[in-house]
Amino acid sequence: MRIGLTYDLKADYLARGLTHEAVAEFDSEETIAALAEALTGAGHEPVRVGNVFALVKALERGERWDLVFNLCEGLWGRSREAQVPALLEAYGIPYTFSDPLVLALTLDKAMAKRIVRDAGLPTPGFFLAATVEEIRALHGALDFPLFVKPVAEGTGKGVTPHSLVHDRAALERQAGRLLEEFRQPVLVENYLPGREVTVGILGTGRKARSLGVLEIHLGEKAEPGLYSYSNKQLYEDRVTYALVADQALAREAETLALAVYQAFGCRDAGRVDLRADQDGRLHFLEINPLAGIHPVHSDLPILCRLLGVRYAELIAGILESACERLGQVPEVVGRVAGA
Repeated sequence: MRIGLTYDLKADYLARGLTHEAVAEFDSEETIAALAEALTGAGHEPVRVGNVFALVKALERGERWDLVFNLCEGLWGRSREAQVPALLEAYGIPYTFSDPLVLALTLDKAMAKRIVRDAGLPTPGFFLAATVEEIRALHGALDFPLFVKPVAEGTGKGVTPHSLVHDRAALERQAGRLLEEFRQPVLVENYLPGREVTVGILGTGRKARSLGVLEIHLGEKAEPGLYSYSNKQLYEDRVTYALVADQALAREAETLALAVYQAFGCRDAGRVDLRADQDGRLHFLEINPLAGIHPVHSDLPILCRLLGVRYAELIAGILESACERLGQVPEVVGRVAGA
């Protein structure tokens, strides 16, 4: 198959003057090269397209592909992850991963939590505030400690040790900082002090299955108590990742993550982040239906590596899921171990 690759390259946006934090969600050249290599090795023809602006130009030139492997995060707006899939749908071009509705809903953390809550699944109590005045008006709605973060960011952007607040003054101070810096509402939720895990999922609908459960262990050098932006960026010195050995915890995590994934209607692959409360019960934090696939640094490939699943097998599994739901049969497709 001729497979177009859509992605946001960090170097492109850094050259335009954006900060390293602003481009934290975007892909490196290593990711695109590894993806292209995996697809070539499976007998396909990868074609680099690039970001949404490059895609528009390519479509105007009349370029088409059998399938697009979409990694675009987008730059502006809370629906930015939905822009490329919506454009591809307008042109009738099939693509990997979730559709525009799912990508828009899940990037907005408050909307995502409402969907999860409506599905009867556990998630920390929360409220959304667009101004400090709203924070003051809602004071007392939740008990401290609380956790404050931008409502529509990823990769831990805006999450620092100041995000964990223990009193009203700290809440108003941190909310004010985030409102000014990110120009979007803040999500305030009950802080969960327990273990944090992420569940990798492969497939679509009833065929979706857990790949495994990865636990995040913060080391002595880490900012304590939270998987912050800084901890994520410096994970090699601060964070240890391990497969969950506690089978009861793993089953609970997989059951909850799959229920969340299917409630949204996610497709092909994704990742669900969970954290335990003081009683050890897991709650939904966030879902990433467009999970990072850097072969070394991203959580999903890290999980696969610990499971003994090669990167090429992961990519082949994602492609197989997309082709199956689209009714396409790729010329050569691999299979993730255990499928």
